[in-house]
Amino acid sequence: MRIDIITVLPELLKSPFEASIMKRSIEKGLVEVYMHNLRDYTDKSYNQVDDYQFGGGAGMVLMIEPIDKCISGLLADRTYDEVIYMSPDAHTLDQKMANSLSLVENIIILCGHYKGVDQRVRDAYITKEISVGDYVLSGGELAAAILCDSIIRLIPGVLNNETSALTDTFQDNLLAPPVYTRPSEYKGMKVPDILLSGNFPEIEKWREEEAYKRTEELRPDLLKK
Repeated sequence: MRIDIITVLPELLKSPFEASIMKRSIEKGLVEVYMHNLRDYTDKSYNQVDDYQFGGGAGMVLMIEPIDKCISGLLADRTYDEVIYMSPDAHTLDQKMANSLSLVENIIILCGHYKGVDQRVRDAYITKEISVGDYVLSGGELAAAILCDSIIRLIPGVLNNETSALTDTFQDNLLAPPVYTRPSEYKGMKVPDILLSGNFPEIEKWREEEAYKRTEELRPDLLKK
């Protein structure tokens, strides 16, 4: 998979890709990630990429010209499955969406900033808009990192145990059941006996029951799906 991220703050995105699972996926050659500084695509003085919005109002808007140059250049080199815009006023990222995006080959992620981007960018280029929640961040960079992490960990070969991702919370519209590790007893707190029994069919049954119980208590809205 190849991921191209367009941003005005590429330095904000370096750290997430230099550690843990995302770093290993890049080192294994399973993912290629490229940062494109939007300021490299403007002819304006002081590398300007934003301007006041027509009609007045507070907040600056990312201009169409540098974004057009960047996206057009990328599209000239290869075909992209999705051109994604990170925005709070979009469909909220969920596990189903992450599963789907993990199967594609090439994506572009445009990080919004300031008051957003010129609407003509969204009309002309964007194929999918994604939010990471009903709140506003200073820019789309952190949201893009979240999106990338949710996708990359699902790519075969990224996780040491590929079945781990299949039992994650939300994969079957249920929250994950409780998990325990050694020691089996600590300060009087014991691991449930069933998990120590070695009876794997009964263990799986217990996990399913606990997952349903937790979902019913904490996220009953998921059960409606």
